[in-house]
Amino acid sequence: MGADDTRELGIRLYDRWTALWNHDLDLAVPIMAPEFTLRYAQAGAEVFDDARTPPQLADIIAAWHKGRPGLTFTAEGVAVVDLTLVDGVPSGLVARPYRASFTGEDGDVVERSGTDILRVADGLIAEVWSVSSGVGGRTFYR
Repeated sequence: MGADDTRELGIRLYDRWTALWNHDLDLAVPIMAPEFTLRYAQAGAEVFDDARTPPQLADIIAAWHKGRPGLTFTAEGVAVVDLTLVDGVPSGLVARPYRASFTGEDGDVVERSGTDILRVADGLIAEVWSVSSGVGGRTFYR
């Protein structure tokens, strides 16, 4: 398996991470390590600090959607993939910007950008660093 193959593996894993956030909650178990760490820097994301298992994360994502009508996430920009195969299984880092969109209280569409960095171990997401533009933020790409 060459560098192009590991890059594609990383992009596919990030796409599945994005699908999980788009309410495909059944993906939590197959893509997340049995125990993981989430590091979310944005205000109001403290609820993620104590999530350590795929079912806990799925529950939080479901609740996150309830408070944000029409919430969708889209991967944007170029993915940065630094994966190597360890005993045939990918490990390393995948990072990519994303756009989040939802309907605000006034009925207007709100869009924000962020970047997620996924640490992959044994082919599963073991740690996530996430930074978003937050409440008063904007998008990376126009």
